[in-house]
Amino acid sequence: MGDESGVTALEYALIASLIFLVIVASVQLMAGNVTDLYNTISNAVSDNV
Repeated sequence: MGDESGVTALEYALIASLIFLVIVASVQLMAGNVTDLYNTISNAVSDNV
């Protein structure tokens, strides 16, 4: 058996990059939902003032 530390590091890098992509996608999705929520609240407050 040879030195497999390079392969292990590559596997960890791939896992980390996939986790990063999931986090970015989640943040973008949540940002859109939060913006819609604030707009809904703003419209409700403006209509009742």
